[in-house]
Amino acid sequence: MHLWTGVATDMTGPAAALSSAVYGSQRLSLREFEAARITIARINDCLVCRNWRSAELVPSRAAEADTIDEAFYDHIGDATWSGFSEREVLSAEFARRFAVDHLTMDDAFFAQLRAAFTDDEIVDLGICVGAWIAQGRLNRVLDVDGACRVPAPGAPVVGG
Repeated sequence: MHLWTGVATDMTGPAAALSSAVYGSQRLSLREFEAARITIARINDCLVCRNWRSAELVPSRAAEADTIDEAFYDHIGDATWSGFSEREVLSAEFARRFAVDHLTMDDAFFAQLRAAFTDDEIVDLGICVGAWIAQGRLNRVLDVDGACRVPAPGAPVVGG
């Protein structure tokens, strides 16, 4: 928490506000949201993000908790799993392409997206994915899920 509340607060404060909007203001179902989020968590290799479960940890998502289970998380990345809806598959694919192959987001892919999502939902998905890439990678690069490389004041400096 020190990294996100005690350092570079001119930047971390607005980043926290974006995170709050991502978790509280977007229009996607919990399953669509989690399909994209876990895809990015795996790409970023962020342990905090991979272990986060929005249905349990985001109060506004609690009502949807019974729509998702660990089998869902286990199958993210397998578009052939029969437990996914078309929108969930597209959410995960959008996240994957956004993170690792954005130049393949061509007119044909956007035609698929626009057939399944509203324009507002596509923008919501893009903002969520962009935030997860940025914040999840910062967590991973600074090892927030291990021994944070930005220690709290008074904490011993490793190797120092």
